[in-house]
Amino acid sequence: MQYLPDFYHDLVDFVELTEAESQEWMSSEQAIHQLLDDQFVATASLQAIKRREKILGIQADPATETLEFRRKRLINRYSTKPPFTMRYLQRQLDFLVGAGLTIVSVDPQAFKLTVTTNLDDAAVFKEVEHTVKMLKPANMIYQQQTSLGDVLGLEERITSKEIYWNYKLGEWKLGEQPFADFGPEVVVK
Repeated sequence: MQYLPDFYHDLVDFVELTEAESQEWMSSEQAIHQLLDDQFVATASLQAIKRREKILGIQADPATETLEFRRKRLINRYSTKPPFTMRYLQRQLDFLVGAGLTIVSVDPQAFKLTVTTNLDDAAVFKEVEHTVKMLKPANMIYQQQTSLGDVLGLEERITSKEIYWNYKLGEWKLGEQPFADFGPEVVVK
């Protein structure tokens, strides 16, 4: 209404028409913003994520997989392009699982690629397995090792015992007495 002459401000038809147009302009502006957001995986809507998963042949389970994980999986699938190195594989697994939670090692003599992880999420485990199988060379054997995250507690303790010698050097008689006797154990620290 602010762009129309004052004469139209009192006409009900023009007031209603400009309100309807304003709502249409706002909904088209929101649709344009959503279209731009859907161009990138990091800002895509759920429908755009589903569409991309369908294109890549991914069967998502919305009950157990979060939208954030599904985005990570799509980024991972899109970013796996050759050439592949052990450092690249380590970086991809750190992106998926978290920094320091996977260890990639290669035994070149046995043509064996070993990935040690500490995972408790089945969807993330499947994605790690898919990533490794997509990245590893065909002549290498993939071996998955699972590590357990646990806390180990250490306790320091110092004890002492007194030794009582039963014989002097050169006076020992076989079997008569033990060579030495020990006193009780005393905790020092």
